[in-house]
Amino acid sequence: MDNLYAVLRFFQSGGVFMYPIVLVLALGIAIIIERYIYLTVVAVRSRKVWQRVLPLLEEGRYENAWELTLRSDSAMSRILAYGLQRAKGDGSAGEVQMAMEEGMLEYIPRLEKRTHYLATFANIATLLGLLGTIMGLTEAFSVLADIDPANRADLLSASISVAMNTTAFGLMVAIPLLLAHAYMQTKTNQLLDSLEMAVVKVSNLVHSGGAGTDEPK
Repeated sequence: MDNLYAVLRFFQSGGVFMYPIVLVLALGIAIIIERYIYLTVVAVRSRKVWQRVLPLLEEGRYENAWELTLRSDSAMSRILAYGLQRAKGDGSAGEVQMAMEEGMLEYIPRLEKRTHYLATFANIATLLGLLGTIMGLTEAFSVLADIDPANRADLLSASISVAMNTTAFGLMVAIPLLLAHAYMQTKTNQLLDSLEMAVVKVSNLVHSGGAGTDEPK
């Protein structure tokens, strides 16, 4: 309970700039949750589709593989569908790969959507904290002129302590948001790498009619 009161006192003493920082934190958390769920679902569904499509491709059953991708709306299905439609029409390996790369261009913005806001929110939280500190110090120094000189040192130290709360809170919000941004970027890049590997793998199988068992991670 004492810890809760300490947090409340810390927040209340920070002034009005604490509230927009909380809003930035709330928006950042919402984006983190939404992006994590979306990217995880895309990765799982894409992996399942690849596991079902790969054996058909190795057997040269492009028509069956294409029909399977049409029954799913996952990123992997949509991208492979572009290439397999070209493959079953006797397209070359280069044409198949180009068709799938065109499909990837459609999905890359969806995978990267809103992630960049996390870095922006981190910067905003830091700047709001600094602005709150500056405004607090400005207000403190403006009041000092009317204060007894004997009490100025105590008042100034107390005012500085309060003003610095906004900077501290801004940094406490910004650091996790930056870490979350880096994590989401890594997760997105891993998903893109798996899609690119699938594109290359399919084009190679179309070219050779051959084998392979690599699977997107």
